[in-house]
Amino acid sequence: MSESDKQRQTQANDTGERRHFRRLRFGGTAEIAGVETPCEVLDLSLKGVLLARPGDWEPRVGDGVEIAIRLEDCERPIRMEAEVTHMEPERIGLRCARIDLEGISLLRRLVELNLADPQKLERELGALVG
Repeated sequence: MSESDKQRQTQANDTGERRHFRRLRFGGTAEIAGVETPCEVLDLSLKGVLLARPGDWEPRVGDGVEIAIRLEDCERPIRMEAEVTHMEPERIGLRCARIDLEGISLLRRLVELNLADPQKLERELGALVG
């Protein structure tokens, strides 16, 4: 974990932030419809994705986008329709608005492998559909 990641995690814990969806770090890229440059996937959850901001993309909060997330060790991309929820100079947060069955199945399996606690996965899935 990089020093900046540790600082963000500490700040989130200090402010009492509680996430319903565990963020997982994966190596990979995302291709955004209409954007020339692929960008790095910083983290991924059942509810959305955090991307390194490509220099040639200037979205606004609330914009809808189509993305294809290509993770290391996965043959097929996870495709989703998402909404820009927050922007920083170096990062962009997207909330998943729609994902196909194959994509959510793959994402669920990745989360399941990384959580190590089946009850946490069930709680996250319950929060997703509830």
